Amino acid sequence: MAYVDGYVLPLPKANIEAYRAMATKAGKIWREHGAIEYRECLADDVKPGEVTSFPQSVKLKDDETVVFSYIVYESRAHRDEVNAKVMSDPRLTDLMDPKAMPFDGKRMFWGGFETIVSL
Repeated sequence: MAYVDGYVLPLPKANIEAYRAMATKAGKIWREHGAIEYRECLADDVKPGEVTSFPQSVKLKDDETVVFSYIVYESRAHRDEVNAKVMSDPRLTDLMDPKAMPFDGKRMFWGGFETIVSL
């Protein structure tokens, strides 16, 4: 079964186009190095919850929206191989500078997930 890396982050609405450009560049690199699928999704129907929610998870501010992203791989081993190649790719160097990111990386969270159902 496939393996998925998932990411959630707050994005200032004023930076949507800058983020789209950065994510497009990064996604092409991930795909080039073997990722099966690369998706960046902008919140369309996410509301604050009573206990937890996407907005609460990133301490969303009034001028921000939530981005949910995921990358699909063949397996955990394949993900580790792809990510090693991606992280050593010099084309990502400028994208990895925290000062150049169009979002607050300190409020971003991510993790790797094993697929348990695939229909």
